[in-house]
Amino acid sequence: MHTLAVAPEVSNESPLASTKTRLDQAIDRVINSLPNPGQLSSEQRRGMIARYTSVLEGNFIYWMTAAYLSVQSEEARPIIIDNLLEEVRDSHPAMLRRFAIAAGAMPTQDDALAVNEELTSARLFFGKLSGVQTLVAMAFFEGFIQRFMAYLADLAAAQGSTEMEYTDVHGVCDIAHTEGLIQALSTEMVLNPLPPGANMFEGVELLEALMDRVASGKRSAVAA
Repeated sequence: MHTLAVAPEVSNESPLASTKTRLDQAIDRVINSLPNPGQLSSEQRRGMIARYTSVLEGNFIYWMTAAYLSVQSEEARPIIIDNLLEEVRDSHPAMLRRFAIAAGAMPTQDDALAVNEELTSARLFFGKLSGVQTLVAMAFFEGFIQRFMAYLADLAAAQGSTEMEYTDVHGVCDIAHTEGLIQALSTEMVLNPLPPGANMFEGVELLEALMDRVASGKRSAVAA
């Protein structure tokens, strides 16, 4: 008796579409792992806002600058420049600081140390200046921020804050930012492909770990 061999399932997705699917899945994982704001204490809410502020205020523009320095595609650079222009012109770090102050969540030394190990790993990754990996990481992060804003606003509101400019702005503008980075990735993957065996999602994995630390607040062995 002969059995028919079953051919392995083949995805019809293009490499770019497959990458976007992976990014959406990674964002879903982080968002779905967040604790229920209603079950958090005031100090837990404060800590989460403070750790997020500690990470984003001084690093996001640096990471996006790394993306600009790393890409070889001329099509990608204007997309990144537009993103950087908006961040600097509208002073998004100042916007985030106002948000944190209004929520009573300015980062302390303990807040900064809680994310230090994962943040250092992310910084070293961006310092490698790998075009494709960096664009993938930033597309993930922009998509995550857009999804995270409603949750962050809920945390701040529960702390008694009404200063929501930061969450309102990023809940809208980061949709376009994410799509722009995906568009930039499509050209960079052709012009400057990763070498065989390289992990396209290395930065995504590091940023996932960093956001897990922001959410949990558990200090790593190095920080402790």
